[in-house]
Amino acid sequence: MTEHQRLLPRDRPRSRARTPKQRYAAFISYAHEDEACAAWLHEALECFRVPPQLVGRLTKMGAIPQRLTPVFRDRHELAASDDLGEEIEDAIAGSRFLIVLCSPAAAASVWTNKEIDSFKRRHGEERVLALINDGEPGASAMHGREGEECFPPALRVRYDKRGRPTTQPAEPIAADLRAQGDGRRLALLKIIAGMLGVGLDDLAQRDAHRRHRRMFALTAASLAGMLVTSGLAVTAIRARDAAREERRQAEGLVGFMLGDLRRKLEPLGRLDVLDSVGTRALAFYARQDKRSLSDDSLAQRSRALTLLGELAQTRGDMAGALTRYAEAKATTAELLRRRPDDPQRLFDHAQNVYWTGYLDEQRGDLDQAIAAMRDYRRLAAQMVQRAPGKPEYQLEVVYADTNLGTMLMRGRHYREAADTYQNALNQSEQLAAAQPGSQDAQEQVSGALGWLAEAREFGGEFDEARLLRERETRLAQQLWARSKGDMSFRRDELAARAAHARILAALGDSPAALKEYETVNQLGAQLLKTDPSNSEWQQAIVTAATGEGTAALVAGDLARAADATRRACSGTDGLVARDRSVAAWRTTFRAECLRLRGALAERKGDHAAAADSARAAILAWRSASSGAPRAMGIAQAEARLGQALTGQGRLAEAGSALARAMASWPRGVEERPDELATKALLLRASGQEPAARQLAARLAAMGYRRADFLARWQQGSRQ
Repeated sequence: MTEHQRLLPRDRPRSRARTPKQRYAAFISYAHEDEACAAWLHEALECFRVPPQLVGRLTKMGAIPQRLTPVFRDRHELAASDDLGEEIEDAIAGSRFLIVLCSPAAAASVWTNKEIDSFKRRHGEERVLALINDGEPGASAMHGREGEECFPPALRVRYDKRGRPTTQPAEPIAADLRAQGDGRRLALLKIIAGMLGVGLDDLAQRDAHRRHRRMFALTAASLAGMLVTSGLAVTAIRARDAAREERRQAEGLVGFMLGDLRRKLEPLGRLDVLDSVGTRALAFYARQDKRSLSDDSLAQRSRALTLLGELAQTRGDMAGALTRYAEAKATTAELLRRRPDDPQRLFDHAQNVYWTGYLDEQRGDLDQAIAAMRDYRRLAAQMVQRAPGKPEYQLEVVYADTNLGTMLMRGRHYREAADTYQNALNQSEQLAAAQPGSQDAQEQVSGALGWLAEAREFGGEFDEARLLRERETRLAQQLWARSKGDMSFRRDELAARAAHARILAALGDSPAALKEYETVNQLGAQLLKTDPSNSEWQQAIVTAATGEGTAALVAGDLARAADATRRACSGTDGLVARDRSVAAWRTTFRAECLRLRGALAERKGDHAAAADSARAAILAWRSASSGAPRAMGIAQAEARLGQALTGQGRLAEAGSALARAMASWPRGVEERPDELATKALLLRASGQEPAARQLAARLAAMGYRRADFLARWQQGSRQ
């Protein structure tokens, strides 16, 4: 479980550049004098069947598909204008490859050149393939033969990594359709090999084998009447062998999906490929009698279901995720019953216990989630007992500790959570020291730093929390630099910096907090550009926008507060629209949006709008599951309602709201510093000055100096 422990503590449940969806396998760019050849190429590409042995293999061009479809070929002359037109631009943006059909006509075509330029600017040079139909490459540099040039100008120029043409010449490698060149069949295979990212020899040999099989099938058909009996026997043997081969391929696909394919595609945000491969493999298992599957096959199937559950959860499909996890959990429970001392069985079952507990928490059932995390911790401890020398099982114990700590945080047991996180950090640092090259160990140290920092902050230990966040930020930057593009570390840095900014604001340094949020926003923009559909990243961005809005209000920057409020609220709307089953999106995130709107209205003197926002927040919290977070949310919203009604001069109603706030305030739970600040003001407004001063003294001892609290406290002292 390399990412499970990273999801809960900072509400950043996780992955591609913001480019239009790639709808086409290729875009054929050609001059209309070459239309007959373009039509042949179009049909040849779309009819080509990729050899089954290559399907699913990961190459530098991505996972190899079954078919190279669809292919875009414009069948219309372009209008006499300077632009390619929206349809062509969209098709270029949505194509994985550009195939340039080269000829003197193409070299002279303004539109072919514009298409090449547009593609290179968007996608770079690596995916541009040249196919010679007529003319001479490089003839433009030959005196007297310039008219024979077949490469368009944009094809002959190198573009830099930012998609800009340079002064350096390009040297395109082209397949040659002509008889004196490669010939049509070999040239076609060269283009296809380039699209698949495989060697020409490999593809050509498999293509030859397929042709030979076709010839054998034609020859054998003439003997069918003479060989009926023998043929039936051979068919039965082949069917048996085919079934065995299908199972071997399915199990191989699952193994590939869980191993190399996941490691290479997940950092790039290509979860769609993982989902496609997994669905294909599980289609085989769905046709099988489960009783006929071996233990190993069942375990493989369960791991695939778990991964598909993760992918569904990442897309925000909680119902689909729960279905996958439940099926996987039932399978691993049975496998564990058969072999209770097998640490791998314990590991597999623990993953599904974790994920069902995670979804329990997401759906608002904290007690059930805590029980699941305790069970997960028990399974992890058993793994270490069965195989004490395996670092990955020791790391699993750390994961379990941190997730249990997270649930304790949700239950507002901050001191107990801090102790749990401190143990996790200590263990993580020991593992990292013993395995200096272990990415998992380094990531776990980063996560443990963040979780411990949050527990310390909520417990009022601001200075230690600030140092922990600064250390976490540095480590996230180091991991990003080593990862060569894994955006999850950018997400980690965003979360660390946003929390650091929140601490700075609590310590009274609003300018430093707002400066930190500028970096946070830059990181958020990178994440959205990479994968705008990732709900985990969206959560982190919304949380950061909420913090920025609060800090801007404290600093008196109402314009910036309004912008941050808009981003926080629109992001919340998007998350809720995606999946209403996630309790935190419907309640906590919605209520925080309403709090910001109300506070902004209050600062502008619109007390009626502030009161409306407070009432709406109360309703949002009432829709949450019962417990301390719900009670605290209602109490604070009632306190804001009382403040807004006081501003309207409706003092009797304000007094009732403040009384409800005190009555709703949860008893016997730990309170965060910002909540203690609200309570101190409430107590003073209720005439309980000694108790209010006692809380204010506690806050001062913590170093809590948030400007808005100090202003209201001093104002009350003067009255």
